[in-house]
Amino acid sequence: KNMKRFIHAVNGILYVFKKEQNFKIHTFATILVIAAGIIFSISKTEWIMIIIAVSIVLAAELINSAIEYLCNFVSTDYNDKIKIIKDTSAAAVLISAIGAFVLALVIFVPKFIEITE
Repeated sequence: KNMKRFIHAVNGILYVFKKEQNFKIHTFATILVIAAGIIFSISKTEWIMIIIAVSIVLAAELINSAIEYLCNFVSTDYNDKIKIIKDTSAAAVLISAIGAFVLALVIFVPKFIEITE
């Protein structure tokens, strides 16, 4: 039973990865950040912050996609209330991505400056 739930969750991730360009972009950014973390030998604390930020962004993108799919299921016609729902869920992704980006700058810019001096 628990394994079925896990498989359903993985299927959800794979579906969104296949269908949503933004999820692919966030996944690619995640790979770049992990590579940068390895290259710059970031600390355990920095890894924890990166893992939390990446998890929040990817989870927000998945939730946003689920909300969009639900809205499209409810109505394919333009609807002011559905637009607000979609815009708000997209804003959650944007806020989390901005936070993750700022975190990456705080961690990696000093390390980059250090190696270029």
